Amino acid sequence: MVLLKDTFKVIVLILYPILFLGFADPEKIYQTNCASCHEGGVAKAPHRMFLEMMPTDAIYSSLTEGIMISQAKNLSAESKEKLAEHLSKVSLTSLQQVTSKRCKSSIKFGEELSTKASGWGFELSNSRFQNPKLAGMDASDVTSFEPIWAFAFPNSQRVRSQPFRTGNTIFIGSQDGRVYAIDHNSGCIHWIFRASAEVRTAVSVVRDSKGKALAYFGDLLAQLYVLDAVSGELIWKKKIDDHSNATFTGTPISIDGVIYAPLSSLEVTSAADPNYKCCTFRGSLNAINLLDGELIWKSYTVKKTPRQIGTTSKGTPIIAPSGAPIWTTVTFDESRNRLYLGTGENYSSPSTNTSDSIIAFNISNGNIVWATQMTSGDAWNMACMEVNNPNCPIENGPDQDFGAGPVLISLTGGKDILVAGQKSGDVWGLDPQNGSIVWSKKLGRGGIQGGIHFGLAADGEKVFVPISDMSWGEEEVIAVHGYTGKPTPGLYALNARTGETLWYTKAPEICDDREFCNPGISAAISAIDGVVFAGHMDGHIRAYNSSNGSIIWDFDTVRKFDSVTGIKGFGGSIGGSGPLPYKGILYLSSGYSLYGHMPGNVLIAFGNIKSTK
Repeated sequence: MVLLKDTFKVIVLILYPILFLGFADPEKIYQTNCASCHEGGVAKAPHRMFLEMMPTDAIYSSLTEGIMISQAKNLSAESKEKLAEHLSKVSLTSLQQVTSKRCKSSIKFGEELSTKASGWGFELSNSRFQNPKLAGMDASDVTSFEPIWAFAFPNSQRVRSQPFRTGNTIFIGSQDGRVYAIDHNSGCIHWIFRASAEVRTAVSVVRDSKGKALAYFGDLLAQLYVLDAVSGELIWKKKIDDHSNATFTGTPISIDGVIYAPLSSLEVTSAADPNYKCCTFRGSLNAINLLDGELIWKSYTVKKTPRQIGTTSKGTPIIAPSGAPIWTTVTFDESRNRLYLGTGENYSSPSTNTSDSIIAFNISNGNIVWATQMTSGDAWNMACMEVNNPNCPIENGPDQDFGAGPVLISLTGGKDILVAGQKSGDVWGLDPQNGSIVWSKKLGRGGIQGGIHFGLAADGEKVFVPISDMSWGEEEVIAVHGYTGKPTPGLYALNARTGETLWYTKAPEICDDREFCNPGISAAISAIDGVVFAGHMDGHIRAYNSSNGSIIWDFDTVRKFDSVTGIKGFGGSIGGSGPLPYKGILYLSSGYSLYGHMPGNVLIAFGNIKSTK
C-alpha cells in the first residue's frame, strides 16, 4: 500500500505540469517555464521586457509553431494563449486585421536608387535635406498642404519607423512587426512581411551589385533582415548581437554591398531591478555582408570585456565596463573613408572615455580613428530614478547621450565640419579630420529626453536644431536629473561654420488640458529648399521658413483619421522618426506612446489635393 502511494505521488509530480498547468496563474507559467532563460540566464534569449513589447500573436506563434515550440511542448493550448496574453497585456481575440485593398499596379523604383542608401538621413552625410528634384515641392506648395490619405497600423500605439520612399512605393515598419510596401498615391498595399518584433528603424531600399532592389531593416530583438523589395520575400535574417537586451534604434546604412548596423540596448532599464547583475552590454558598430548576412567586422564602443568588479550593498554583482550604446544612425565620410556616430552613457561604474562621445571609425576594418567625449564620468541607468537603489552607479548620470546622428557639412573653401547635438542641449562643431572641437553652443536646458533628441537637419552652411526640453516640473528636473536653466523648446538655426545663432522660434504653447502634451521637438526634423519640417510632441507638424524661422504651415495630427486599412486611425505625439518630403508629398508618422507622450497609429500623406489627383 505504501509503495502504491509513493508511485502515485511520483506520477502526479511528473504529470502535474502537463495536466494542470493550463489552469495555473499565467505569471506562474512564466516563472516556471520562461524566467530562467528570459531574465538573463541565456544570452541569446530576449529579456522579458522585450517580450512585453511584442505583439500577442507573435508570442503565441513562437510557442505553437516557431522557435519556442520545443520549450513549450508540455504547455496546454490554453496555457500558451494565457502566457502570450499575460506578457503582451493584449488578448488574442482583440487583435486588429488590415483590410486594405492590394495594389493592382507593380512596384517601380526611383532613378535615385543605387548601391548606397541612408533611409534615415536622406543623404549619407545625414543632412536630412531632400534635394529639390526629389522633394518636388517648395514653400508655396507647403502652405496649402492637407491630408491626402492616412494609413492606420493595426495593434499599434506608436509609429517609430521612418517612412522610406523610392519611385511609387513607401516602405515602413510598425509596432506589431509588420513591414509594408505601400503605394504612394492611394495607400494600397503591395506586400506585407511579418518580422519577429517591433520595427523601429527605417526600412531602407538599396540595389546590390547586380541591380536587384533589396529592403533591409532591424527589429526590437537586434535581428537584421534583408528582403526582396519587389515581393517582400525574406532573403535572410540574423541576430547581430547575442546579448539578451540588444536592440536596434539607429537605422543602418548600406554602401556598396555592406550594411553598417549600429546597436543599442535596453539593459539600462533592466538595471532598475536591484537583483539584476548590471551590466554587460556594450554598444557596437557592425559591418554585415548585404547578400548573405555574414559578419565582416564588429567594433565595440567599449573595448574591454565586462567583468565583475564588486558587489552592491544588496550583494548583487557589479559588472563593468558597459554601455555606450549607439542610438544614432551612421554618417559616411567618403573622402576620409570613415563612419561617424554618437554614443550614450555607461551603465555601470567606472565610466569610460568613449561614452557620450562622437566616434570616427575606419570603414575598412572598424578601428576607431578618434573619439571625442563631450561629457565625462557619465554612468547611469534606470535604478538612478529610484531612491537608494543600489544598482545606480556612483556617478549617477547625468545621462547625456547622443541620440541624434552627427551631420557632415561641406563648407566653402574646401573644409568640412561635423555637427552633433546632445541630450544636454549642447551643439558641437567638430573637425572631422581629428575630432577636435571647433565650436560649441548651449541651446537647451537638456533632459532625459533632450535637449536635442533624435535628429538635426542642414541646408548648405545652415544647420537646424530642434529642442525638446520636455517639461516634468522644474523642481523634479533639477533635484533628480541635475538639469538646470530655463527650458527653450523650439527650433534654432545656426551657422555651421561658427555656431552663431541665426534665428530661434519658440515652440507654440497649445497644450492646455491635452494630456501627455509638450510643446517641444523630440523627433528628427527634415529640410527642403526654404522650408524646415518639424513634428512636435504636441502632435502638430509645422513648416518653418528656413530664412527667418516663421511658421508657414501648421497641422494638428491629434485627431481621428479615416484610414485606408479599415482600422480606426488616430494621431498623437510625434517622436523618433521625422517627416519625409518626396515628389510633392510629405509623409509623417504620428503616435509615440512612450515616456509620457500621446499614443497614435498613423502614417499620413500630406499634399495638395488637386495636384495629386
